[in-house]
Amino acid sequence: MNRKNIFFWTLYDFANSIVSIVFFLYFSQWLVVDKGVPDFWYNMIFTIGSAILLLTAPVLGSIADKTGRQLLYFNVITVLVFIFYLLTSITTLFFTQKVFLAAALFLGANYFYQFSFVFYNALLRHVASSDKQGMASGIGQAGNYSGQIAGLLLALPFAGGALYLFGEPGRAQTFLPAVFIFFLLALPMLVFFKIPKKEVKAAEKIKLVAEYKNQWRKFNELIRAPHMGFFLLAYFFFSDAIITASGNFPIYVENVFAVSDSIKSLILVGILFTSIFGALFSGWVADKIGLKKALLIVLGSWVLLFPLFGLTTNFTVFVVLCVLMGFLFGAIWTVTRAAMTALCPPEKLNFGFSFYTLAERVSTLVGPLAWGSITYFFIGLGPARYRLAVASMAIFVAIGLFFLRKVEIQK
Repeated sequence: MNRKNIFFWTLYDFANSIVSIVFFLYFSQWLVVDKGVPDFWYNMIFTIGSAILLLTAPVLGSIADKTGRQLLYFNVITVLVFIFYLLTSITTLFFTQKVFLAAALFLGANYFYQFSFVFYNALLRHVASSDKQGMASGIGQAGNYSGQIAGLLLALPFAGGALYLFGEPGRAQTFLPAVFIFFLLALPMLVFFKIPKKEVKAAEKIKLVAEYKNQWRKFNELIRAPHMGFFLLAYFFFSDAIITASGNFPIYVENVFAVSDSIKSLILVGILFTSIFGALFSGWVADKIGLKKALLIVLGSWVLLFPLFGLTTNFTVFVVLCVLMGFLFGAIWTVTRAAMTALCPPEKLNFGFSFYTLAERVSTLVGPLAWGSITYFFIGLGPARYRLAVASMAIFVAIGLFFLRKVEIQK
């Protein structure tokens, strides 16, 4: 493994996780609980962002493969992530009634945040050789979850009122510190991460219209690579369930168990702590027993876990399940990223990871619709509608598991 690159790569994941977890936990509640926006419209932020990502990510990923300038594109997009999160923070603090503007800016921040992973994930091959990519991916994920723990601990005194900056008190106080710390810690990756100079190709004229016209042909070539099509289809379904459930987690806990933000934060710290072990352990296991076998075990566990969440009415049992979920959460992204790197032809890696990211994000066209529809149309059930919604996520994972069984990963 390239020790310098893996340090900067992991530090970046640590950094962006600080800002993502703070907005994940507190912006959803600021919008839905504090400002009264329906769950459905909160979920539509991700649906719209996914649609925009579908129109843009594959083209830029393809151009990056042609030019070798994925690091430049990654750096520019990271700066845009910072700008949009910063503007969202300022709006929630000083223009608190402009809810639509805050939601639109958050949509942009989340869009660029997801876009950055098209290039970030593809850089895994510059971090470790193929026989060590499972472990390297696990180290990166461990950095991710460590960053989320740091973000929660950072935000807690601001959310609880122990520390106050300016503007609207409460949840809006948490955003600005997280944004600045994210950018400060992301800078080493932007400045010092290196890829071989030979990969940066001679300048050539890129015709954007032609690139769009060629997308369908290139996509067909990508999914014709051995087992790539079934893998992306499987990933679409199981990531759909996991991301939808995690994105609605704070609202779920608020409406089903009615606990304070402090308790929510402590639960998330527990989840993220076990996620670190899940990431490291699954990476090591995947290198030993193979990526496919490891992924099948993890997905089978998720199929059982979602219905258990829906059936659980005891808060202590719920917390125990959350800790178990953390371990599986760490494992799922570690193994799938390494599997994608193993399956995708190296010359199409940025383009391939654009569809890996899209399979994850476009799945949120379906998952949030399912979750939002259940919570909307079964409003008469009260909190039980959230239990029904989380249990239904097992269906999506089971479909993904079915398609994954058809995939062979040579590792």
